[in-house]
Amino acid sequence: MLTVTVVVLAVLIAASIPIAAVLTWLAFTLDHSFSFLPLKRAMAEIAWQTGTEFLLVAIPLFILMGEILLRSKIAERMYEALSLWFSWLPGGVMHANIASCAMFAATSGSSVATAATVGTAAMPEIDRRKYNEPLFLGSLAAGGTLGILIPPSINLIIYGLLTETSVPTLYIASFLPGLLLAGLFMLIIVVICVLSPGAGGQKVETDWAARARSLSALLPPVMLFAIVVGSIYAGWATPTEAASLGVVASIMLAAFNGTLSIEMIRTALEGMLRTSTMIMLIVTAAIFLNFVLAAVGLPREIVGALEALNWGPLETLALIIVIYLVLGCFMETMSMLIATTPLIAPIVLSLGYDPIWFGVVLMILLETALITPPIGVNLFVVQGVRGRGNINQVIIGSLPFLGAMLVMIALLIAFPNIALWLPEMMK
Repeated sequence: MLTVTVVVLAVLIAASIPIAAVLTWLAFTLDHSFSFLPLKRAMAEIAWQTGTEFLLVAIPLFILMGEILLRSKIAERMYEALSLWFSWLPGGVMHANIASCAMFAATSGSSVATAATVGTAAMPEIDRRKYNEPLFLGSLAAGGTLGILIPPSINLIIYGLLTETSVPTLYIASFLPGLLLAGLFMLIIVVICVLSPGAGGQKVETDWAARARSLSALLPPVMLFAIVVGSIYAGWATPTEAASLGVVASIMLAAFNGTLSIEMIRTALEGMLRTSTMIMLIVTAAIFLNFVLAAVGLPREIVGALEALNWGPLETLALIIVIYLVLGCFMETMSMLIATTPLIAPIVLSLGYDPIWFGVVLMILLETALITPPIGVNLFVVQGVRGRGNINQVIIGSLPFLGAMLVMIALLIAFPNIALWLPEMMK
């Protein structure tokens, strides 16, 4: 049954059938063939419980907050300011790509939105400053992946829901690894530009007076981060309540910048509805499938298969990491998260690993899926914003940053406190 399930799932995904339809069809097929708990009798209750989960309300709110920031020019001004502050480093504006992605990720929670927003602002710099194009494009694709890891992450909310893990604790645990990964991305840019100075383009000419004037453009994202994540850490608000505060604050900032309009709000709402509807449809379909898988005993089969290997915890974890790296070449991150977490998380926890720690590791594994061909979503987002040439340059430029993610995973395995120290301190 395990083999049949995996093969059918892979074939349907390879056929480019929408993942929500794949998961629903597979749930009904397995239910009809193997399950003694008919799904059709329980699906109304499952859909209702999923759709009314208070924690999930945070998802459309965080998406709306990112949409407002995108359309109010706040992100564009932030990028221009960071370009001045990082101009002294080898690689210049490419560090602003990473830093802007990190800051925008701290307010949007979406990797695709992060890559698209920062990419739109950054793309003219390639020709203006004569940067190495593949490396510049790769820094945008990789920087965009930080939206999954740095709080407030939508994927961490779903992981917390699927594993019954505290979302605020996951946010705290992911903050330091997110900053460290951004630092590794910047280190790669420095090393490449030192070894090949021509890749770093022309230096941005600026002075401290211009940098000081640009600080006002950095205040809005910093304020939003403080309001959203700070209210969660302080215990004043749940993730959902903090997301609603962020939406109100982003609207106020747009009004302050003079970019608030009925048309802007309408466009932001349309973008939010498209994205959040897609996510909720996938979540509901995955819950249907998880119900059936539990009924037919597939998790027990997987655990039994791994136990039969008679491997230790580290070897088993390494196998799981390899499986995710391979899946990332063929599955979109949200689909992979929802389809695999209920199966893999219990196995990892049975090996003695912390669920908070594994949540952080899993987010980085999902990040690799965003920049691995042929289905790396961020590769296509950056290529779409670029609007010329072919995607091969984006893929080539992303490879060094993929290596940085693997290094980050190795560091988390060797030093788990990178993720667990802050949660322990907060206790």
